[in-house]
Amino acid sequence: MRRRHVLKAGAMIGVYAALPWSIPASALESSQDFQKGSIMPLARIDISKDASPELVKIVGEAIYKAMVDIANVPVHDKFQVVHRHAADEIIYPREGYLGLTYSKDLIIIQVTWVKGRSVDVKKRFFQQIATDIHEKGGVRKEDVWINLVDVSREDWSFGNGEMQYAPAD
Repeated sequence: MRRRHVLKAGAMIGVYAALPWSIPASALESSQDFQKGSIMPLARIDISKDASPELVKIVGEAIYKAMVDIANVPVHDKFQVVHRHAADEIIYPREGYLGLTYSKDLIIIQVTWVKGRSVDVKKRFFQQIATDIHEKGGVRKEDVWINLVDVSREDWSFGNGEMQYAPAD
């Protein structure tokens, strides 16, 4: 009986060590072997209430495309929440910030995803989103403001109040 527990514990340690969160960050974005859902994102889009439905679609598609093309997010892993705001509900420094000036068309994008991507991947992710929104939606690149939130796999519940990606006990 004791030997079976030791073998089971050893097997669990081996499984735990092989899971995607144990992959070194430097290898994360190049690995094609992720478990489905191992790098899931949630995008929150804050945009003017006056933005057209077409622009909202362009923004959502630009984010999703960059997730799949650059950040190695699985196809169909698309969770987005759009918040439309009155002019007084998106607050930004009118005098500018870090040499950038913003307009009333400022779009604030926040992406929460599993940590582990390199600085290079994040830079390319930012660039692709800003470029796509600018080219397809006519929004100035300066008005595409993006924030990334890196979290652990166990920080997600996809329903039922369960931690679907809980570490093995």
